Amino acid sequence: MSIIEARGLSKSFLQAVKEPGLKGALKHLLVPRNITKIAVQPLDLSIEAGETVAYVGPNGAGKSTTIKMLSGILMPSAGSISVNGINPYKKRMENAAQIGAVFGQRTQLWWDIPIVESFSLLKDIYQIPEPVYRTNLDQFIELLGMSEFIHLSARKLSLGQRMRADLAAALLHNPPIVYLDEPTIGLDVSVKQKIREFIKKINQEQHTTVMLTTHDLGDIEDLCKRLIIIDHGSIIYDGSLSEVKSRFAKSRVIFFQVGSPMPELYEQLAQTDGMKLELQSEQEFSVSFDRYEYTASDVVSRVMRHGEVIDFRMEDANIEQVIKAVYDGNLVLNQSGQ
Repeated sequence: MSIIEARGLSKSFLQAVKEPGLKGALKHLLVPRNITKIAVQPLDLSIEAGETVAYVGPNGAGKSTTIKMLSGILMPSAGSISVNGINPYKKRMENAAQIGAVFGQRTQLWWDIPIVESFSLLKDIYQIPEPVYRTNLDQFIELLGMSEFIHLSARKLSLGQRMRADLAAALLHNPPIVYLDEPTIGLDVSVKQKIREFIKKINQEQHTTVMLTTHDLGDIEDLCKRLIIIDHGSIIYDGSLSEVKSRFAKSRVIFFQVGSPMPELYEQLAQTDGMKLELQSEQEFSVSFDRYEYTASDVVSRVMRHGEVIDFRMEDANIEQVIKAVYDGNLVLNQSGQ
């Protein structure tokens, strides 16, 4: 059996419909009116032990609702769930002991006490043996670079420091499954890289199953081989990351600022297959290109042959653009990605 198994899983909520003002509030009190909001349509999900899976989609697609049902926070409206052989919403205590969870906008650390004391409290809550606790803590301090703030309280930490501490807290008890909901949101590049390397190491060495929700394509590319796309509560793609990238994330964009106008270059780029020129001004423009036909070096060197490049930056497609490309491609996918 898969370590995470869901069949016909769905979740709906009742939402109050009120007219504005005091009159509307009184009317709703006397004659309440509600509508049913479907957050997750009936879906099937199967994840094997040791997999790293990206579970992505636009805001409001049902990602966090699914994670909350798998972690036992929410009870499904219909369907069945098995997480490592346990029904998470019926046996919440047992389920909590075998999972770790990081929610980007929330913390499980105690706000007013030093981080190291929060870890000590988690040791007692999860009944972690002293040798295991000490080994894990020393390893996490080194891998996540926490030595400089381990004795500070959570309220004094930067966002990047808090996220690293939250990740360590979620994994202190060696859970076989970890849910990461936007774990790198708002972080700078160096902190993101530390977190990604840490997650990869835990997955490789401890065979930890990772389910990741994110809007950062870099997180997905670095960590996951499997991609599940959800929209309006339904899974529209479940398959390999390489397949969806090869079909729907071909485009890269480089933005240039040059010392003087390059009309000859602009004309050449406009006539080159696989490249698209967009002029912001005579000295600022962008070139989008097919990453499988050209490299970034090809594009930059072509521009530099025509004059001085003051500055440039490159952007890859983000996950919203990938999803939009799936829609624009009129692709019909089942849950095996075919």
